[in-house]
Order: sequence, then C-alpha cells, then structure tokens
Amino acid sequence: MGTVEWDTLREAATRAAADAYCPYSGLRVGAAGLCDDGRLVVGCNVENGSYGLTLCAECTMAGQLRLTGGGRFVAVTCRGDGGELMMPCGRCRQLLVELGGPECLLDTPNGIRTMREMLPDAFEL
Repeated sequence: MGTVEWDTLREAATRAAADAYCPYSGLRVGAAGLCDDGRLVVGCNVENGSYGLTLCAECTMAGQLRLTGGGRFVAVTCRGDGGELMMPCGRCRQLLVELGGPECLLDTPNGIRTMREMLPDAFEL
C-alpha cells in the first residue's frame, strides 16, 4: 500500500458525518477507512432511543468493508460534521484491530498512531 492521503480520508469522514442519524445527541460522526486494495469505505453513527444500542460510525464503516468485498483497513479517521477529529471508543478500537490489524493507522490528536499503540492489549485472533 502506498502513501495514505489523510486529507482525502478526513474529507470523506466529514462528508459521511453529514448522513448521521442522531436525533438524540445531535452529534454527527463519520468514519473513513482506506482498505488494503485501495478502496475507501465510510460509515456514520446511527442512534436509537436506547442509547446503549447506538451504532458508532466505525461500526457502520466495518459493515461497509464486509459488504463491499472485505479486506483489511490500512488507515482510519473519524470526524464530526464540522471536520473536527473524533476518537474511536474502546469497542470500536477493538473492531479496528480485528479488521485492520495492530499496524492499522489511526488519525489521533497526537498524530498518526498504530492500533497497537491505541489499544496495546487488544484481543487478537
């Protein structure tokens, strides 16, 4: 895989955030992932009245990965609809490790980091 075009990923995540279903929190989140075959997949958060069963943007992005041919994530970013950086929760970090591996890159407030750095004791298959 070549160089990651982070600006392209960030723009895609920001656009995806605009499609979020968030009538309860009003927080729109989008995720964009670069796949090992060069595809770009996106997801947005989808809330429901029970809150605990809300789908994070990374979860819908993971579904799109599987629905559009599978593969692995190479790089991921999460953004709000204003372009602000959002960080994956612990559940989503585990999902990113499983679908991207410990070397998958993540956009963070401290720069680009690997999932191994972000979730050092992840459950690994």
